[in-house]
Amino acid sequence: MPSAQRNPAALLVRRGGDRLLFDCGEGTQRQLLRSTVGLVELQQIFITHFHADHVLGLPGMFKTFALRGRELPLEVYGPRGLVDLLGSLRRVVGRLSYEVKVSELEPGDVLERDGYRLATFAVAHGVSSLGWALIEATRPGRFDVEGADALRVPNGPERGALQRGEAVTLADGRTVAPADVLGPPRPGRKIVMTGDTAPSEQIVEAAWSADVLVTEATFSEEERERAGETRHQTAAQAAELARRANVGLLALTHLSSRYLGQEIAREAREIFAETVVPRDFDVVELPFAERGTPNLVKGGARPRREPDPVSSAP
Repeated sequence: MPSAQRNPAALLVRRGGDRLLFDCGEGTQRQLLRSTVGLVELQQIFITHFHADHVLGLPGMFKTFALRGRELPLEVYGPRGLVDLLGSLRRVVGRLSYEVKVSELEPGDVLERDGYRLATFAVAHGVSSLGWALIEATRPGRFDVEGADALRVPNGPERGALQRGEAVTLADGRTVAPADVLGPPRPGRKIVMTGDTAPSEQIVEAAWSADVLVTEATFSEEERERAGETRHQTAAQAAELARRANVGLLALTHLSSRYLGQEIAREAREIFAETVVPRDFDVVELPFAERGTPNLVKGGARPRREPDPVSSAP
């Protein structure tokens, strides 16, 4: 449930011009409006499962988009049961000015996008659920400018073609292959988001060598039995998954309101040192590997300065 410090589940991934929202708990649109991101015209929303703390923000957001006069279609993806859920919400939302395209997916399904793919995997939460992995395509190696100069490759389209992995034939009849001027391929980035779950081997497999694993730590280890009963996990269990999956950074979310965060972080770091427990409006920056490692920017999307409320006279 929401607390004075934390809203329910919602995570926004920003990649280039794409804005991908994963889950939409109560109050999500207002949190976006307060943030430096704003309530952008989202094109895609991805749902992990249908518990109330992950979906109650959808009706209000749908209606706000309609009141703005939105015409751009909105795509919503989720596990089995999504069609029924959104059908029920139509009685609350009413007529919309745009089309909502609904797609139900199974674990193992893949959505291909420009430069990356979104792969789904099974999690252990006792209800119809999906975990999500955003996996970028492998990038060509660095372009060797000096090598290209030595081969007398002219500046212009020829160099662009080589950077795209295409061989070129020069004016003198020589053929230059991409391998002649490109370094080894460079891996893309990988983010894995489990939603609510108990520990499982599927998570280790899906998160293998991920740059960032975002998963839940609803309980501390003293509540391990309660975590098992409710199909959630403790901070220590989440850290063990991260250690086994060889991830770069573990970001823990979905904390019970009984915790402030520090105790969850301490417990997890005893097993996996590279652990953060983000607060609302924190940002995890994920550069390409050659430019650094993932890092937490506290308050990176901190709310815009809000005007003082104005009350009418009694």
